[in-house]
Amino acid sequence: MSGFVSFVSSGPGDPELLTLKAVNRLKKADAILFDDLSSGLILQHARADADLIGVGKRANRPSPKQHAVSQLLVEYAKNGGQIVRLKSGDAGLFGRLEEEISALREAGISYEIIPGVSSAFAASAAAGIPMTRRLSARRIQFITGRDITGELPDDFNLPALADPSAITVVFMGKKTFSKMQKLLAEHGLSDDTPALLAEAVATPEQTLKRTTISKLAKLLDSDSSPNPALILYGPLADMDDSDDN
Repeated sequence: MSGFVSFVSSGPGDPELLTLKAVNRLKKADAILFDDLSSGLILQHARADADLIGVGKRANRPSPKQHAVSQLLVEYAKNGGQIVRLKSGDAGLFGRLEEEISALREAGISYEIIPGVSSAFAASAAAGIPMTRRLSARRIQFITGRDITGELPDDFNLPALADPSAITVVFMGKKTFSKMQKLLAEHGLSDDTPALLAEAVATPEQTLKRTTISKLAKLLDSDSSPNPALILYGPLADMDDSDDN
């Protein structure tokens, strides 16, 4: 009989941001296939005899292919038991969740999805700002800054992304934001629009850079940090040009 897969969202990195349900599934798991950003102290909740398998993908680093991860997940589930697929942030946001679900469905394997704290919300909390603001920030939009080739997607809705009343959160956008900012300017978004660069959110390495979109684009042109990052821009509250660490 096939096992059961729990897609567990680990949050942005701080083990205290795990949900009670996530901790419960980790404690019961026979095997845990985990992302790079879901390792460390989070895995202390695993049983001592559980199989721990790293399957994380990181930009510009050697990583397993998605089809290989999906197939490995299916193989573990076919052996029976409780299997956890541990994903960083919230599993449903830019986490290739659909592809892994499709593989399980094709194999006739049951699963559940346990939501978690997105790094977007952790970043705004760390910066001490709300994600929405009455009268000035009426909408939030989440986008990815890179397509499957690692380049800036060419099918952006640029008028929407240049909306001065929207808070935009860019995942995986450090390498492409300079090009993106030029396109935003062409569609009318001011160079002085507030921006926040949040790196390694909710970890000991966390850094927050408060700036503007034009200054951030110049900064990222020479960025060499390997840390994962989010970019927030729009009518952010209480922004200035200082660094927060």
